[in-house]
Amino acid sequence: PGSVSAAFQEYLRHLGLQDFPCGLGSWNKSCLNARRSPRAEPAGLEEAVPPGEETPEALLELLRDQQSPWALSSDCSPQDRLLQEVAVLAPELLRGSRVFQVVKSLRILDKGVEEVDEGLLRFQQLEELILSANHISRVTSAHLPRTLKVLELCCNAVGDLQDLCAQPPPELQHLGLGYNQLCGPSQEKHLTVDFWPNLVSLDLSFNSLTDLRGLVSQLSTLQNLHILVLQGNPLALIPTYRGFLVDSLPKLSILDDIHIWPEERKQFHGLARQPELIRSEARVVVSIGEMKGLPDPKAFQQLKAGSEGPVITYSYYVTYEF
Repeated sequence: PGSVSAAFQEYLRHLGLQDFPCGLGSWNKSCLNARRSPRAEPAGLEEAVPPGEETPEALLELLRDQQSPWALSSDCSPQDRLLQEVAVLAPELLRGSRVFQVVKSLRILDKGVEEVDEGLLRFQQLEELILSANHISRVTSAHLPRTLKVLELCCNAVGDLQDLCAQPPPELQHLGLGYNQLCGPSQEKHLTVDFWPNLVSLDLSFNSLTDLRGLVSQLSTLQNLHILVLQGNPLALIPTYRGFLVDSLPKLSILDDIHIWPEERKQFHGLARQPELIRSEARVVVSIGEMKGLPDPKAFQQLKAGSEGPVITYSYYVTYEF
């Protein structure tokens, strides 16, 4: 599917919310009739189940028992289990467009999604949207529900934040953009409190950001930012990288998955006021442990010392691509 909406419909078909043991059918026909009749009393546990039907408890057991052919895999999300159990206990809540009112968390991973379409606006209660490992290069913020608190776009092809920051969800607390194609310094201007007033966690790891000072000047406006991931960017190779960030962002609690303790903050105190220590260069030391398939240099030395014949020399070079 090319869009999030299409992927969601495929997801619903995979869950089988309208098929046994979920949904409405001959296996729970009396429950359907009871719901249609406003005077019908709730069926007690002591009442006998009509022949050919199953109790809600028995239907739920078919979903939960790992030996059952209708059971979900053990690594399924809580959202998957919730939807299936709702489809057993209150199937009318998931009929038609009502299903969009129930979903609060939507995870669509590695499904070839390329477009975040406006169909997402039907999810009026959506708080968490996980779209990792797809092919998304552009996110139109007008298509995102305003209720969103978590947006994860890891492992996509996002190279520009302009469209995402046009009308971003105001309550967003986590933004995950790791393993994308963000290049500095043009993107830093989109990472300020003007766009993300409630952001607590930000993942920008493994992109191509290079301007540490410029990025920090923008991130310092995010007053609620406590978790930051920048590892894997070229700017993380700067010798004073961690110390400068720790001292420049005093409210930060975790940097690159490592907790910032008071001792470390005290150690780097004052470094933020010395930007001249930040050089736009880095030193990389490469150690070659073993090379196979090359002539032994010792054999050349013996040949040169014990023979008057011609000596053949070899030279090699190694290239590194960053």
